[in-house]
Amino acid sequence: MNDKPVTLREHRPGDMGWIVHRQAILYNREFGWNEEYEALTLRILADFLDHYDPERERCWIAEREGEIVGSVFIVKHPERAGVAKLRMLYVEPSARGLGIGARLVRAVTDFARAKGYHTLTLWTNSVLVSARRIYEAEGYRLVGEEKNHIFGQELVSQSWEMSL
Repeated sequence: MNDKPVTLREHRPGDMGWIVHRQAILYNREFGWNEEYEALTLRILADFLDHYDPERERCWIAEREGEIVGSVFIVKHPERAGVAKLRMLYVEPSARGLGIGARLVRAVTDFARAKGYHTLTLWTNSVLVSARRIYEAEGYRLVGEEKNHIFGQELVSQSWEMSL
C-alpha cells in the first residue's frame, strides 16, 4: 500500500467539509480535542472560501488512489504585508511516514516564494510533534509559545516563522 503514488491537487467542492470532519475526528482520538477545535477549523475554512484569492492563496489536497490522505493551506496574513500563513496541515494516519506532510509543506514554501512572499508563519501546538519536526526541517524557527486552555486541554501554543 505504501508504494501507491500520491498526487497533490487544488481543492474542489466538498473538500472543506471532509477536512473539518477528518481533523475533528483525528485530533479528538489522538489528543482529546473537543468541538472548540472543530469550530476553529470551520471558521478558518469558511474564511478561506469566502476570501479566496487564487493568485496569492492555495489549498493542496493529497490523494492516493482517489482517497484524500492529507491537506494544507496557504493564506495571506491579514495584517502583515508580504507574509503568508501556512494553515491546517494534516495527514491521515494510514499515510503517515510516507513524506506526504513534508511534500505538502514544501508545496507551501515553493508557492510562497513564487508569489513573492518574504515570510511564512504558522501557529501550532507542541503536542503535534511530527508536524513540528517537518516545520523545523523546512526551515521554520520557533518565535513564541504560550500555555493556554484550548480545545478542552492544557496546551502549549506555538508560533513559527520562516524567512524566504
